[in-house]
Order: sequence, then structure tokens, then C-alpha cells
Amino acid sequence: MLTGKNIYKRYGSLEVLRGVNLEIRKAEVVSIVGPSGCGKSTLLHILGTLDKPDKGEIVINSKDLSELSGNRLAAFRNKHIGFVFQFHHLLPEFTALENVCIPGWLAGRGKVEVKTKAKELLDILGLAKRNENKPNQLSGGEQQRVAVARALINNPNIVFADEPTGNLDSANAQELHHLFFDLRNQFNQTFLIVTHNEELSQLSDRVLHMKDGIIVEP
Repeated sequence: MLTGKNIYKRYGSLEVLRGVNLEIRKAEVVSIVGPSGCGKSTLLHILGTLDKPDKGEIVINSKDLSELSGNRLAAFRNKHIGFVFQFHHLLPEFTALENVCIPGWLAGRGKVEVKTKAKELLDILGLAKRNENKPNQLSGGEQQRVAVARALINNPNIVFADEPTGNLDSANAQELHHLFFDLRNQFNQTFLIVTHNEELSQLSDRVLHMKDGIIVEP
């Protein structure tokens, strides 16, 4: 479903990725762990098309991403990839429901269709009564669940999560961990998660260990 081959990335004189190879299968929950500065987030951003590798091949759902650029790449990202970050990045002027809808509307889908799907997702995530609340009226855990719903609105092939529990207390973090697996079981959803959270990584189907810009054996 996702394949990365021989991925390199350098920033100035700093070589961050040094030939990363990985393969993620559909409906897997895979965690990437490793010390700070080893290249985990850089790899996730490159796989998610938010940054470009200096060298290497990335294929998602049989599509070679090197063939895409500009608006075509942005459209592919919006349709096929979901993101959940440590900071929720919800737009403060919009309600929870509107925040979830935005990627669907950007994809050109019908407003009513998207709104119906967003309500279903918020209901599944336990937020049916919070649809009209703005981010500052939600707890940190609720905001992160809104971000998860937003990541799922376009039925992406894969969701990339970068330290998704980094700003949550232990109870909310545990709840989010189990939510990822519930979503995998319910929607056959694929997740690739960068985390320092040992509990989340141990729950995953597989754990990839990174060190000094490459994936290593644990």
C-alpha cells in the first residue's frame, strides 16, 4: 500500500535520512520509534508529501509520487492522505464540524455529503454533542479527536500521525491509542505513527526503529 525505497534527505551539511526503505501494508498500524533527531518526523513528512526527498521513490496505492507536483500533488494528498499532528492545528474561528468538513470541501465534494460524513465521524469519536463548539471550547483530548475525524473525512488510504499523544495526559493518550485500533478494525484504516510513547508503539502491529537516519533492527 505504501512503499519507500532508498530515501535520502539532507538539510545543508546535515544528512537527515540516509537510504530509508520501508513497506506498509493496508490496515496495518505501524509505529516509528527512535531517539530525537534520528529523522522520524522528516521521514513522515516526506512520505506524506509535505516535503520532498533528495533521492528515493515513494509509492502510495500504486501511484509513484515522483510523477506528481504542484496542484496535482496537493489534490492527491488531500484525497489519499490524512494527517494528525501533536498540535491539533484546528482553525479557531470554525466549529468542530466545520473543521472536519474543510478537507472534504476542498476536494470538491458536495457540502451536504461532507457534512453528513463529518457528523457520522464525530459521533463515532464520541463528539456528537460538540459539533457546534469551537476549538477553545473543547478539551485537549476532544480537539485531538476532531483532528482525527478531519484526517478521515476523505477516506484516505493512510493516516500519518506525528507524536499524536504528545500534548495529551495519560488518560487521553490511552484513549487515542485505542481509538486508532478501533478505526482500523471498523474502517480497515492504515496508520503510520511517529511516537515516543512506549505503550502506543507496543500496541502496534509492527514497530520500525530508526537511528541516525536509517531503519535498524531493534
